[in-house]
Amino acid sequence: MRNYFFLLLLVLLSANLLAQQKEIPEIKIENKNSNTLLNAFKASSVHGHFRYFFMNTDNQKALTDYYANAVGGRIKFETAKFYGFQLAVGGYYTFNLGSSDFTKPDSTTKQFNRYESSLFDIEQPSNKNDLAKLQELYIKYHFKKSNIILGRQLINTPFINTQDGRMMPTGVSGLWFNINDFKKLSMEGGWINGIAPRGTLNWFKTAASFGVYPSGVNIDGSKSNYAKNIQSAGIGMLGVKYSINPKLNIQLWNMFVSNIFNTEMFQFDWEHRLKDSSVFFTAVQGIHQVAVNDGGNADQSKTYFTKGQQTFAFGGKMGWRNKKIEASINYNRITSNGRYLVPREWGKDPFFTFMPRERNDGLGNVNAFVAKLNYNMPKSNFKTSISYGYFHLPDVKNFKLNKYGMPSYTQLNADFRYVCTGQLKGFETQLLIVSKFNQGNTYQNDKYVFNKVNLIQYNLVVNYNF
Repeated sequence: MRNYFFLLLLVLLSANLLAQQKEIPEIKIENKNSNTLLNAFKASSVHGHFRYFFMNTDNQKALTDYYANAVGGRIKFETAKFYGFQLAVGGYYTFNLGSSDFTKPDSTTKQFNRYESSLFDIEQPSNKNDLAKLQELYIKYHFKKSNIILGRQLINTPFINTQDGRMMPTGVSGLWFNINDFKKLSMEGGWINGIAPRGTLNWFKTAASFGVYPSGVNIDGSKSNYAKNIQSAGIGMLGVKYSINPKLNIQLWNMFVSNIFNTEMFQFDWEHRLKDSSVFFTAVQGIHQVAVNDGGNADQSKTYFTKGQQTFAFGGKMGWRNKKIEASINYNRITSNGRYLVPREWGKDPFFTFMPRERNDGLGNVNAFVAKLNYNMPKSNFKTSISYGYFHLPDVKNFKLNKYGMPSYTQLNADFRYVCTGQLKGFETQLLIVSKFNQGNTYQNDKYVFNKVNLIQYNLVVNYNF
């Protein structure tokens, strides 16, 4: 069934082509409603991208190295507006061009691949060919500058987001709204009842999406057993953004996961323009989490969020930028009250110290420091970004505050991007090199090292957007 979205796309594209053969005036202004359903299809758009992705992780000596070559992309069809309504359907597909055998674990630790396999299907590591997923299928209704969307879609919030660093991003299903009709205030939110995690082909109900990725350990060190053992009706989320003035912006978020946990976040961003047209900027962020009921299951060996647990995190950043350079220093603290928990299946961390290829999910008592430098050369369409971070984490055997046995580490990322123009417009290339080095006690046990620290990872991505 998952491959049938291409057939549906073909039907819609055929309808679009037939419409173009009729003598109907072309509609070029998308902001106006089409006067017929046929015109809505005639003025429809098809867009997406083709992507090639090479990834190779060079682990510590004697541990297994993996590599992957994937090619695929995205196709999305969207009609023009018809009395405020739009229909959209889109999906992703992936093919293997030669990759490691992800069914074979590392011979020393007996652990499986963590990074490269998520370019394909982590649930079926042997399945690498002809992978496809219907990721978007929704109806959108526009009113003034706002809209409401029902169905499968992509959203980007601090806690649930596309985390688009592989071939297929994370998607959600449900009802989502965006309110943009106020001068200084905007809102978005809704109710989510399904998740399609990155690196999988399936859609899951909210509760079933917990534990699709490796689940670590409970606070007593026993293996987490919440996968398929928790209950939840869905996720309610609301985000409010308010611009006090052109310099100061506030955003507030609340995510309520029925029967499991609640997360609140506030963030203040302030900018000041200097005399030389450069900008000084700073921001602060705070996050609070609390268990709801039993955290998912009355049996605490099978729950996700320990009953009675509260989590606090806060951070800040400051920096300076002009047309070519942006430099910042970033800090984040997760207190020792408990682990910060948001399913890795749902998205990347909202922290200022986030760096691609690692998370601080499942950790408490964290001090993280990251310096970032971005350099943009407008005339050459070349961008580079270098970031360096130090992450002081609890001991790997402090199970109460370290869910995945991650040691303290330093991380260095170098990101190089080039956007083509002229006859090659649409092509974008990226080279991301990630280095992570151990700074904690691993007790001479390589399970705390493999695919975690003492590694260098190479990522080459080529996109053609249309």
